[in-house]
Amino acid sequence: MGIKSAQTLVQEAYSKVKTINTDEALNLVKDGKCNLIDIRDIRELEKEGKVENAVHIPRGMLEFWIDPNSQYFREGKLDLQKEMVLFCAAGARSALAAKSLQDMGFEKVSHIEGGFGAIKQSKFKII
Repeated sequence: MGIKSAQTLVQEAYSKVKTINTDEALNLVKDGKCNLIDIRDIRELEKEGKVENAVHIPRGMLEFWIDPNSQYFREGKLDLQKEMVLFCAAGARSALAAKSLQDMGFEKVSHIEGGFGAIKQSKFKII
């Protein structure tokens, strides 16, 4: 049995998931057309800072918090009709997470190229 590497999974996710840049993401946020979701670990947020208007959902809880049928669902945290725009530190985890949301049936899903590293260099406000 051949086991896929993490890198293979990430490459597959990149090929299936919509990748947007920070300007595209910022426009979606400004226009109120998306949920901006930070999937980094809480320690990363404490160390690096948070993005204004982003909802923090740790990667390990994403599928549970976003599933209305899950006991862990966070009512009112997200607008499930809007695009889910995910980011992590550099882009690999958010690609995997976005693919997972697609697998769940979410159609409007994307992730930010370069993750928080790119966001810090953009017009997003870090708090």
